Amino acid sequence: MTYSSFSAKQKIVLSWWTPKSPYRQKEAIICDGAVRSGKTLCMSLGFFLWAMSSFDHMRFGVCGKTIASLRRNVLTEILPRLEALGFRYTEKRTENLVQVRYGGRTNDFYIFGGRDESSASLIQGITFAGILLDEVVLMPRSFVEQACARCSVAGSRLWFSCNPEGPLHWFYQNWIQKADERNCLYLHFTMEDNPSLSDQIRRRYQRLYSGVFYRRFVLGQWVAAEGRVYDFFDSSMALPVPPGPFSRWYISCDYGTVNPASFGLWGCCGGVWYRVREFYFDSRLHQRQMTDAEYADALKTLAGDREIAAVIVDPSAASFLELLRRRGWNVRKADNDVLSGIRRTSDLLKSGRLVICDTCTDCLREIEQYVWDESSPGRDKVKKQHDHAMDDMRYFAATVLTQPAEAFSFRTVERRQ
Repeated sequence: MTYSSFSAKQKIVLSWWTPKSPYRQKEAIICDGAVRSGKTLCMSLGFFLWAMSSFDHMRFGVCGKTIASLRRNVLTEILPRLEALGFRYTEKRTENLVQVRYGGRTNDFYIFGGRDESSASLIQGITFAGILLDEVVLMPRSFVEQACARCSVAGSRLWFSCNPEGPLHWFYQNWIQKADERNCLYLHFTMEDNPSLSDQIRRRYQRLYSGVFYRRFVLGQWVAAEGRVYDFFDSSMALPVPPGPFSRWYISCDYGTVNPASFGLWGCCGGVWYRVREFYFDSRLHQRQMTDAEYADALKTLAGDREIAAVIVDPSAASFLELLRRRGWNVRKADNDVLSGIRRTSDLLKSGRLVICDTCTDCLREIEQYVWDESSPGRDKVKKQHDHAMDDMRYFAATVLTQPAEAFSFRTVERRQ
């Protein structure tokens, strides 16, 4: 999609560093707020324009939670736009480096993923003239602080963008609430700040989210997670198993020995995925534990004569995974990112693309009892109770029904030499 104009806040982001800007003395910028509010595009574009206008033969950092997400959400969107403005670039993927040239100037932009605490070591020892941290709240504090410490060149600046998390998140308390004392420009974005977003799309996002996710992603608020996880779900959303035909089948498994085990059988009918049957075993209730072989037999019974495309399994269940492979099942380790999995499952349930049938009584029981853990301030956690069918449902949604990257355009990025 081509932008015909920028909003007032986007224009500030694109120009806050220029000599005539009233914000030119600021040393950092933070843009937070709703999803699809246009902050990522203007932040990324502004960062490259500032770097190329202010420095020559310097190094910069561009950081995301993972390198893959950074390439998808930032680089594939920004590099073609820079090229359209007359910039030239060379992308060296093996070095995680993009060299950009414009007006006789050349600068190096190094790409980093801040996935966990160990990522801080990747950025040590390098000196930057500036750094962009996209979705900074998803990165560990040690990585962010190490990245900021690398910016020691005179005139260097810090660029942060994020969607809100809880009000006790370290970045909210230490950066956003202290923006003035850190000499930082803080801008809060809403969907109305994105001129490319139609009213129809805004309404779709308003329908898509609920509860804490609505307040964070649509309203852009830093609020705590509390109450039921799937607070929009009620018994009327449980439907009978459709007559079919079903085009594809999966089984998702949350493995347990002392804790309950839960398997869900999922079938696709008319573009909708239905949880049509389940297996649920609570060793405490039955006063005995099942072996891996017994669980594998139960999975076979659940599958019946259906052709199962893959069995999605709790990645920590190593022995069970291996047994299923030996028995000839196509096994995939589940994506076990809890919060992103819950968001994805919530989206699918609310939009009607994921349906729990009334035959799945344990899943329906758990979804009413699955709640946020309010005893962990500063962190979004769910209580480890009534979560076994919830986990296998989340594994299926996050691993099989992965969401396409949300972007304004998809295009091939050609390497320039």
